[in-house]
Amino acid sequence: MAAVYSGIHLKLKNPQTAWEDKLKLARFAWVSTQCLLPNKEQVLLDWCIHALTGWYNKKVDFSQNVLEGLWFYLDDLLHSRKLHSLLKHGKTISLRRNMAQLLLDRLQECARIGLKSVVCMSTVLSVCQGLLSSPALSSVFTTKYELIGDLLAKLCSLACNELQQSLLTEPMMTESVTCKDEMMTECLQPQPTSDLESSLIEPVTKDSSDQPELDANKSSPKPKENIHSANLFEVLLQVLSCYLSVQRQQANPNRVSTMVTNQLIQPLILLRHLLTSGDFAPSHTHLRIRQQLSRDSRIKIDSILQLALFPSEHLTFYKEELLPSKEDSGKRGPGGAKGPLKPVSAILSKLNARGYCEPSLHYTVKSNTLPLLFKFFLESYAKERGSEEAHRMLCFYFLTKLVPALEGGLDGQLLSPANADQPASVSPEQTPPLPLSSPESWSLALLAVESLLSQALSADIYNVAADRIRYEEVQYKFYRALGQMLFNQAQPRIPAWYRCLKMLLSLNHLLLEPDLDQLLSSAWVNSECMEARVQRARQLVVCSLLQTYTKLRQLPRLFSELLTVIRQPALDGLPPLLLSEGVSASLRTCLLDIPASQGLEICSLVLDSIRGYILPGLMREESETEKMEIDEAGNGKGENEGIKVALKREDASMKLFSLSHLLHVVLFSLKTLDGTSPLPVVRQGKGLMEVMQQVANELLLLFSTENKAGKANARSVKGTPRKCKQEPERKSKVGSLWQQNTQEAALLLRYTLAEVDTLFSIHCSKFTSLQTSTASVSEDDTPVLTHIQKLLSGEIVPVSLQPSRRPMSCLLLKLLTLQQMKKVLLDSTLLSKPGTAALLNTAARFILAKSELESCPHGEQVWDGQIASVNVSSYFVAHWYLVTSNLPLIAPYLSGEDVGCVADTLVNSLLSRQTDDGKGRRPGSLTVSLVSSQLLQSPVLAELPSLFSATMCSLTQRIVDVLKAAHVPKVCPTLLKFQEEGIGAGTHREAIVEDILASSKTGEAFVFLKDTQSKELVDLLQILTNINPDGMNSEDLSSIFLLLFFMLTSTSSQLNQVDPPGSGDYALFLLKLLGVMTRVLEGRNFQSVLKLIHGGTMLQASVSSLLWLSNNGLFRATGGSEWLDFIKAVQSFIRTFVQLIVIRNSSVRLNLDQFASYLTSKEMANAQIVPSSSALADKPDPRACILSVHLLLASLTSFSQAMTSNLGRSKQLDQTLTQMIERTTASLGPAVESVLKPQTVGQSVIQPASILGQAFMVEVVTVMLDCELSSHSVGAGNKQKDPHLPLSHVTLYRGFCHQIFKEISCAPRPLDFLVSSLHFLSAYYKAVEKTSGETEETRGKEKAGKKLDVLYMQILQNVHRLLTASWLFESDVCELKPALQKLLRHLLVKSTTGRFNLLLLLIREGLVTGKLRAGNYREVLPAAIITELLSCCQLPEPCTKALWLIAPQIISAMVFLVKSSAQDVSLTLPFTIPTVTSMTSLLRQGEGLISNPHHVILVLGALQLVPLNHLTPSVYQSAFLAVHEGLFAIIQCHPQVMLTAAASFLNVFYRLVASIMQEGRQKGDTDTDGDVYLQCSRLIERMYSHIAATAESFTTLSAFMVAQYVTELQKVTLRPDVKLHLTEGIYRILDMCMEQDIKFLTAGLQMGVREVFNELYGSYTHYHKAQRQGEDKYTV
Repeated sequence: MAAVYSGIHLKLKNPQTAWEDKLKLARFAWVSTQCLLPNKEQVLLDWCIHALTGWYNKKVDFSQNVLEGLWFYLDDLLHSRKLHSLLKHGKTISLRRNMAQLLLDRLQECARIGLKSVVCMSTVLSVCQGLLSSPALSSVFTTKYELIGDLLAKLCSLACNELQQSLLTEPMMTESVTCKDEMMTECLQPQPTSDLESSLIEPVTKDSSDQPELDANKSSPKPKENIHSANLFEVLLQVLSCYLSVQRQQANPNRVSTMVTNQLIQPLILLRHLLTSGDFAPSHTHLRIRQQLSRDSRIKIDSILQLALFPSEHLTFYKEELLPSKEDSGKRGPGGAKGPLKPVSAILSKLNARGYCEPSLHYTVKSNTLPLLFKFFLESYAKERGSEEAHRMLCFYFLTKLVPALEGGLDGQLLSPANADQPASVSPEQTPPLPLSSPESWSLALLAVESLLSQALSADIYNVAADRIRYEEVQYKFYRALGQMLFNQAQPRIPAWYRCLKMLLSLNHLLLEPDLDQLLSSAWVNSECMEARVQRARQLVVCSLLQTYTKLRQLPRLFSELLTVIRQPALDGLPPLLLSEGVSASLRTCLLDIPASQGLEICSLVLDSIRGYILPGLMREESETEKMEIDEAGNGKGENEGIKVALKREDASMKLFSLSHLLHVVLFSLKTLDGTSPLPVVRQGKGLMEVMQQVANELLLLFSTENKAGKANARSVKGTPRKCKQEPERKSKVGSLWQQNTQEAALLLRYTLAEVDTLFSIHCSKFTSLQTSTASVSEDDTPVLTHIQKLLSGEIVPVSLQPSRRPMSCLLLKLLTLQQMKKVLLDSTLLSKPGTAALLNTAARFILAKSELESCPHGEQVWDGQIASVNVSSYFVAHWYLVTSNLPLIAPYLSGEDVGCVADTLVNSLLSRQTDDGKGRRPGSLTVSLVSSQLLQSPVLAELPSLFSATMCSLTQRIVDVLKAAHVPKVCPTLLKFQEEGIGAGTHREAIVEDILASSKTGEAFVFLKDTQSKELVDLLQILTNINPDGMNSEDLSSIFLLLFFMLTSTSSQLNQVDPPGSGDYALFLLKLLGVMTRVLEGRNFQSVLKLIHGGTMLQASVSSLLWLSNNGLFRATGGSEWLDFIKAVQSFIRTFVQLIVIRNSSVRLNLDQFASYLTSKEMANAQIVPSSSALADKPDPRACILSVHLLLASLTSFSQAMTSNLGRSKQLDQTLTQMIERTTASLGPAVESVLKPQTVGQSVIQPASILGQAFMVEVVTVMLDCELSSHSVGAGNKQKDPHLPLSHVTLYRGFCHQIFKEISCAPRPLDFLVSSLHFLSAYYKAVEKTSGETEETRGKEKAGKKLDVLYMQILQNVHRLLTASWLFESDVCELKPALQKLLRHLLVKSTTGRFNLLLLLIREGLVTGKLRAGNYREVLPAAIITELLSCCQLPEPCTKALWLIAPQIISAMVFLVKSSAQDVSLTLPFTIPTVTSMTSLLRQGEGLISNPHHVILVLGALQLVPLNHLTPSVYQSAFLAVHEGLFAIIQCHPQVMLTAAASFLNVFYRLVASIMQEGRQKGDTDTDGDVYLQCSRLIERMYSHIAATAESFTTLSAFMVAQYVTELQKVTLRPDVKLHLTEGIYRILDMCMEQDIKFLTAGLQMGVREVFNELYGSYTHYHKAQRQGEDKYTV
């Protein structure tokens, strides 16, 4: 047979054999082991390739099916596991040279005709993939560089065709394209491969494993389009990797550069752009391209381009082309003719050439590629060896070639110095034609320019001094020309335009200074586009301007230019608000950093503009208006001129208000003058106040004159005909706006003047108030009272202004009145005058404006807090804020009716807050409800008794109104009393008490509530929850509590509702009601309630009412979690009430005995026992009976707990409480036993214990056990009871213990059950220990000790098993720690050495690194947790010695565990952090006990390895806190270690500083975890303070710490709040630095870092050092 099979080779060569048979024979020969052919694999491969080549060369002819079969056969051969195994074992198999050309031709054919190709594209790609999967097979391409380059070009073209077709079919809006390109520009920085995101879909790859056999007749499948697309991109990545490897092996960089520039750059950059844009488009999902595959491909493309276009060997060529000849003399290298003489020109010509992509994509590709090339150039040449300055200039000259390629009108003008210092022209005739007419193209061009400038700024290639001294300002001229282009072809509707200007400003403020007026006009004063992204970009530019000129100490110059721009004629439309919220905040910060003299200079400039330009204009227009009126009256001419004059006046008035607001913000942000202010500055401030007063008076005079003229005109208009009236009415509408603006400006100036003048006079003794000087001149002894009278009489401004017409004027008038009130209150002489009180009452009523509060609009208005943004919609918020923030001043002068109005408004707004979700509201904005909520929670309300009482009355009235509206089936004395006498009468309390007692006896409710009424009451109760009960007087507290108690006992849910009773709303109402009552119980005046009704009676009434509701099925629809919350609320109420009775000694025996008798009565005892099966079967709702049992058990448990917690106060009290505890414990036992028995109802079995919950039952039994132990202890102490009496329910306790051992760790359990179980084990061990001690005295030690040892070991084993449970999460362990700590303390407080050794053995066996390396970290974790808890326990002396003897070994083991676990980031939260926390606890508790410092230093080594990078915010916070606490324990508890390990300590601390700088950097709008990093920055500040406090250990390292800090700071832009804390911390280290340290830092730091240090040291000297020196004067 072997001979037969060996003839296959001849048959394959025989031309007589049919091709179908040859293909079958070839398949059979490959899979058959009996076919003996020498070098069979090589023969079959050669035969297949030869056949395919012959067919394509038309030397042989066969059918299409045979052709497809040959391709599939070749594909199977190349992917077969057998072939790869042979190659792996060293067998030589090669492919024919024509195989490479065959594949290239097929790929070109596929690219040309696509799916109509003769052979399926996916098959060709699969063959290519198989060929490249082995180095031996891929050598057919890799041995010839041109072939692999050609293959890459072909595959790139195929991929680009696929992506272009998918992208061009998607609808693309201009805005979306711009946003997409912005994201692409941000993605220019390549991410490391370790940051690659996880795949979005599974890869689609061909299985490389062989099939068991190859069927000769198998059909050729047709792959789907998206499958071959995915396969295409996988093959492409393979080819990119292969090409990159070959490129790196090339010895001739010129050859590589030529290949990439001529053949590859166009397809590569197009492919990169399409892949990048596809990240933000749905097309890649359709093509099944994984995100990781896309990013891998882009990284490979970047590497190819950077290595090929910018190798170090080509630095000379770039110098020859870019640098001017005079600068490069003597620098040119020989032999440049063989290389690309002008590489930049070659690259740019390829980018500018068209035809390699769709025309619509050409500019997009080019604009995205230019910043990428600049990035590569910077990375390759900016830090080359040699002159750093020369390389920076080379990078700059490369930049000058890239910017003109964007076609922005800079060709040939970039380096022209002719117009560099001239301001940009804005006239239309001088504007060059715009080559980029499309807004989309402008967006792309500006995004590219922004990216280029940003990279230039980051790379620090522009040194202003070096450019001016050595290079004739060549960089300055370029950037200046670029700035002129941006202004000449301004695009104020594109955010990137503003960001480009910001970049130029960051490079050098002098670049934009000639065009500062145009910049201020476009970006600040006259911007028209109100789109949110544009507004954010504008605001950034303005803030940067303010910060830059603040640092230059030239802020007055900036404002001088700003005022010049404001004075220019206005453009069409209303200008935007001059000081937005963000700009105002930035301006306030800047004003704090400048001298007071400069701030006052800015104010003087503003006032000069008002006096010199605005006021004369208003006066002139007034005279022109009068003249126009005369002309119109004479001959009817000049009507249009009158309208124009009115519009000019309106424009002037708007500018006047803008300047007044600017002046207000500046003066309110300046540091006030004080006793240390120089006399010239004080005089400057005095002069400013005088000018300001003069301007305000002139404005008010102008306004009053105009009002008189307006009235005269109005009288004259009455007599004119109807047609003649229309034009004056039109002008009056136009004129009303300028009057409003003028009035608001005058009032704002007057208010600002009054506030600032008063502030200066209070803080600066050298400053004389204007009011004082005015009084001395006018001989008026009460100018303040006179001014208030003028304000209230309308002499200054009419007081009849309506907020709906002039809201800001109304608010300013109130502010002025309030300011004058403050002056009166500060002057005791004025207060004693007879008419002052009446005047203050009138002023307070005017500020309150009761009519405005009563007519407040519905809905939630929003106010940003700026006085200039007060309008009709936000006036009420501003007014309410004014009233509430000044209540302590005005409340004493308000009548009772006015105070009631304030209380009603407060309650109304809080009720509206319950329905307002607050979505879409900007952070920091104010609403009426928010202001009211802050007032309610502040201590101010409790300090205003009248308002507090009025608020309580308002709430009481609303509650009564809801109860009146409910269904009342019979006469209710309480509601009748309220209806007859009102809320204020005191007799209703007695009626409420009578109704409470009646309802508790009969169980009948007086009031039935609907669900809507229950919801209304819940909203009112929510307000009561936030009220401080200590602020209530006796009458208010007793009234509200009795009313609340009436609702508990005398109301019920209406039974005839659509929803079933107890559907949830009523249960929520009762839950909230009990919570409020518990809170009111804690009020200091609660004793007034106990005078009306006994505490025991109320306790009994509350429980009986709840039992009645439960028995009637009102809780049967309440969910499990809601019911448990309700039970906890009942328990909390009972505990708090009992505690109150005991502490206040309010008839303790009488009240508690009454309640105990009720709970342990025969009737209640029967109710506590679950009915039998037959009794339950008769009930309509068996679950209601069980819920009643639950309620009773909860009441008994909480009552017993409260009494137990009060034992030990006095012997008499202990005796009383012990008797009651025994009664309740005796009643609990049978109840628990009945609950544990299953009951049969019908055909089903009910487990009452499961309905009540395992956790609850364990808690009840634990309380029983604690009660018995407490009563036994008290009895033993008082010698009134035999201490050797056994526990009453030992069998029950023992059964619970065994059951807990079975269930605590066998399966996932609720957390509350675990906590309750641990508490029970603590109590049970304590009881067994106590009874064992008594047994030792009577029956012998050995037996009792053995029993306790067994229980001790069982508890330890079960705790260990629980902590190893896989279902226990990290948060669960944290919740369990307090209970575990308590259990461990009970186990160890009287532990013998033998038992303690068992625990140590458990720890030692757990801390094994081998278990962790095997992946069983949960087996190691319990030992770490137990160690942490153990270190905090009080131990007997022998156990203490044993623990700290073995502690060094435990620390060493934990260090090894941390080093091992730190290698796996996923173990950070579950294992590494708990282990570090355990080590920290050992260090903290081992102060003075760990003698060897080596073990402390070991912990530093472990802290150094804790992962801090690439963590989620919550995990990062935990890791940061763990490391910080470890360092804190070392520096606080082991300071002696710092003498030798300070450097190691600082290395760990530096990791924390670097990580918080990285995480706390500014992240734009996506920064949602700010609080996490803010807390971490506070800890860094604290640690710096502790380091400074131990300065002797760190004296020599202080400069090193500062250098590390500024080095990290230079890399990031920190959030302001994070930076504030870090800066305060590093100031402490700068305090430690000596003068030589500062010199060392100044000389030794690199250029960029040195600038950061200089700025830091300057702020340190300016702020911190001066303050510290001032403090040192008073330090002893």
